[in-house]
Amino acid sequence: MGVIVESAGVDRAARWAEPSAVGAVSYLPAAPCIADVLNLLARVPLAADGAGLIDQIRGLEELKCFAGARQAEAAVAFDLSQRREQADAGVPAADQGAGVSAQIALARRESPARGSRLLGLAKALTGMPHTFAAFRAGLLNEWRTTLIVKETICLTPGDRAGVDEELADTGALDGAGDKAIIAAVRAAAYRRDPASAAKRAARAVSERCVSLRPAPDTMAYLTALLPVAQGVAAYAALVRDADTARAAGDDRSRGQVMADTLIERLTGAPGGITGVQIQLVMTDRTLLRADAEPARLPGYGTIPAEPARAIALAGGPAPGKPVTGEGAAHELDLWVRRLYTAPGSGELVAMDSTARLFPAGLKRFLQVRDDTCRTPYCDAPIRHHDHITAWHTGGPTSVNNGQGLCEACNHTKETPGWTAQTIQGQRHTVATTTPTGHTYHSTAPPLPGAPICQSPAHGNQSGHSQERRLALARATP
Repeated sequence: MGVIVESAGVDRAARWAEPSAVGAVSYLPAAPCIADVLNLLARVPLAADGAGLIDQIRGLEELKCFAGARQAEAAVAFDLSQRREQADAGVPAADQGAGVSAQIALARRESPARGSRLLGLAKALTGMPHTFAAFRAGLLNEWRTTLIVKETICLTPGDRAGVDEELADTGALDGAGDKAIIAAVRAAAYRRDPASAAKRAARAVSERCVSLRPAPDTMAYLTALLPVAQGVAAYAALVRDADTARAAGDDRSRGQVMADTLIERLTGAPGGITGVQIQLVMTDRTLLRADAEPARLPGYGTIPAEPARAIALAGGPAPGKPVTGEGAAHELDLWVRRLYTAPGSGELVAMDSTARLFPAGLKRFLQVRDDTCRTPYCDAPIRHHDHITAWHTGGPTSVNNGQGLCEACNHTKETPGWTAQTIQGQRHTVATTTPTGHTYHSTAPPLPGAPICQSPAHGNQSGHSQERRLALARATP
């Protein structure tokens, strides 16, 4: 298929059609590659006036949608090809498709969890031709296409296709925002299959969870996804206790009392962190000499030096931001564990073990060094402590041969065709090769106080010319 260069006035529903369907157009030579498209796009100058710039912005948005649709087609084709190869290799039908979404995630520089969702979206779109056509033509972006699929995922393929056709016939999505799209799709889905709502509710209960996300200014979002009755009951109890405390003279705001009460009830301690290991990593200069080098809090990320000292020495917030009232932090037992790093690189000094399973001290070492899952683009918490070179093939149980992985990434790494090895460098680096021969590098994050040095980038992919892409970006007008 050629790349279309159209003139003004061509219907955008047809602008991605074959050359014969558009009329007088010019296009690249037969079977161009993605590099040809990138080179062509890089040579397009910015428009000289405001109207032209807006037209370019719209055109580029539609180009992104078309590229997203082609990615979806490629993902489905890749899934089918991998399943055929696995079937030919004798892989049981139930295990076919293992590792496919992880490879797609690496190629798109996304987390494995998002890679799985993207593959699911692409496969669902094969049964929703009208939605896919709108996505391809730029009438729907990838996010809104995802919303449509998400709201119809519990339907049978036939009912999903019926909703797809109904939405196209009624034009319910033309110019609609996210909330309007969700409402229209839900209404159409309920009309097709009222029982799907009950199915969704039953499935949602099984997905209840608690998550932690960083927030600005050394704060964090602790989020619980709960059944509605439990969520409302928990919130009402916190509101009731906060109103009672304020009526008794507590000078904290309702929100502050609710937050402090929640933490006290979860941890069983005033202030919330007595007796809980939080593994704060900081330099001795930051701890004892008021140095400005930031610290690292596993499960959160980098925090400034002053709040880090306050947590380490007092168990509370930074000076000037006290927690008052009944939620005030009590005195903590402080334990300091020394970690020795190599001069010049900041790499943690290795410690070896002859055991197959990583001992507790070595697990803590990997937790501190790796912080989150070492798979490129995955920042999930570490759940498994993995031998990079498998133990059964002679890989030692050592810091250099160990890495922290989430559960899903560790299972993916064990599927046929995946290999990994350590790469010598100033910081611990792992090269992971997928069944298609693509290699991705992951470098351990620098510890507080480590000098800035050049090392393979987290997620850098060999086999593709990154230097060419950077040169292309610099050459863009």
